[in-house]
Amino acid sequence: MTRIAVGVTGASGSIYAKLLLNELAKLSPAVHTDIVMSDNAGTVWEHELGDSTYKDLPFKLWHKNDFMAPFASGSSSFSALIICPCSMGTLGRIAGGISNDLITRAADVMLKERRKLICVVRETPYNLVHLRNMTTVTEAGGIICPATPSFYSRPQTIEETALTVVHRVLQLAGVDTNSYKWGEQ
Repeated sequence: MTRIAVGVTGASGSIYAKLLLNELAKLSPAVHTDIVMSDNAGTVWEHELGDSTYKDLPFKLWHKNDFMAPFASGSSSFSALIICPCSMGTLGRIAGGISNDLITRAADVMLKERRKLICVVRETPYNLVHLRNMTTVTEAGGIICPATPSFYSRPQTIEETALTVVHRVLQLAGVDTNSYKWGEQ
């Protein structure tokens, strides 16, 4: 069984988190998923999506300060942490080695254990601090996957467009998806 932790921050882009979690729910029980949300994640989710469906997800939801979560330790069997969306503040704390909550602690664990850390950054434009933090996290072994959709598959809806990012993120985490792959359709 693959074990993945998902961190949801208060960056804009809740649609990506919602679709990612929906896709992971479809993959259960083959993929076990746990979630941690920042203080602002729920507020942004409700504002952008007009619902509070994050409260009804079929996953264990850990409090942002609960360091007893298994993925807060290198001894756990979690193979990946996906931070979606990843705020620039969270990225900056990860780049600086600041583990002040469960999301940043889990990111530190993934980096030190050489496991997958995927940061789905959602900001535009990037300033020099953002770029340097992305470089630092990349050099430490993390993957920066900007929430930039692709259009090869000719998506027709906002959800289909956002799913191009979500499917790419799942592929990066080592989860095979039945999604569009260039030259394979």
